[in-house]
Amino acid sequence: MPSKRRPALAVAAIASVLALTATACDSSDDNTDAKPTASSEQQGVDDIKLPDNLNDKLKNLGIDLDQWKNGAWNKWDKDDWLREAGDFINPIIKGLWKPDRMRDAQEPDKPVDDSDIADDQGVTDPDPQPVPAKEVASPYSSNVPYAGKVFFDGPEGSMVCSATVVEDPAHPGKSNLVWTAGHCVHAGKGGGWYKNLMFVPSYNDAGKSQAELENATKEELAPKGVWWADWAQTSSQWIDNGAAVGGKGAPYDFAVMHVKPEASGGKSLEETVGGALPVDFNAPAVKSIDEITATGYPAAPPFDGQKMNQCADKPGRLSLDAKQPTMYRIGCTMTAGSSGGGWVANGADGKPALVSNTSIGPSNATWLAGPHLGPEAKGVYSAVSKKFANQ
Repeated sequence: MPSKRRPALAVAAIASVLALTATACDSSDDNTDAKPTASSEQQGVDDIKLPDNLNDKLKNLGIDLDQWKNGAWNKWDKDDWLREAGDFINPIIKGLWKPDRMRDAQEPDKPVDDSDIADDQGVTDPDPQPVPAKEVASPYSSNVPYAGKVFFDGPEGSMVCSATVVEDPAHPGKSNLVWTAGHCVHAGKGGGWYKNLMFVPSYNDAGKSQAELENATKEELAPKGVWWADWAQTSSQWIDNGAAVGGKGAPYDFAVMHVKPEASGGKSLEETVGGALPVDFNAPAVKSIDEITATGYPAAPPFDGQKMNQCADKPGRLSLDAKQPTMYRIGCTMTAGSSGGGWVANGADGKPALVSNTSIGPSNATWLAGPHLGPEAKGVYSAVSKKFANQ
């Protein structure tokens, strides 16, 4: 598709761009001191194994670990919300993510007002034609073994995103790295790190319906186990400028998590799921990419968040700010909940690699956009890999 320079996107697109995170309860910007609800209270909290130096770090931040385990994690006072890059903490709370919490972590977002996006400049191609999302054939673990869902808690309740197992250069064949969107780990400008971040590879592997999952066991929903993030990192641009809706910070909306199993075990995540994707930080220009495949678990209607879906399309370009990198854009009908899911294209060697992740899309669910992974993304990825290189 030939490029076309336009001073702004169509007004309809500007008015409807949103970050594709799904929440489990009504949102409210004023809900900064939320109390645990019946669905979010942990039950039978087990002892947890802390990452190195985490207990001391919690004490330095004025956080008592026992209080944290007993519900203090659910306090969201903005003055106390851990925000800076080095503030990430995520103690494992065994049994917190029960099947009902995982199933219920879904609800569509609010569309954005015009004021949430500056005048769009730069190279933007015409809106792509919608590509209907198609459910991945089950078992998902046989067809897209590296894909899964991220669950976490925020001020608005239990939330959900999608994510991808990626290779770790420090541990070939034994990666514990997961790629997702920045807004799936950190609220961006004015917010902080989300809590209780957890990855479930091949969620609902058998592709069962919502009704069939009503009494599902944790093993049915998480056949490859539950993996808690013991570290997460996103771009400084997302932390400083990111917005929950509206596209601000979207060109830098990526994150890498290092995870560990909730139940102790000897195998890495990559060994457990049977594969991991390389990340291409030198992906070719849009015109040189024949097709990108986006994978995710869309949760907003007409989807319910329980099934893995994909869209494949030739990408176009989307510029939200002429001073920031132009994003990839594809036609796709996946909705909220698919955010963070991997975008895969064949590299110069003909092998599939991760080239982006779902970041934003319009409220009418006709397309998705994801960041071009450049030096900032490589820096985040390399930093997380090096942090755990000797473990």
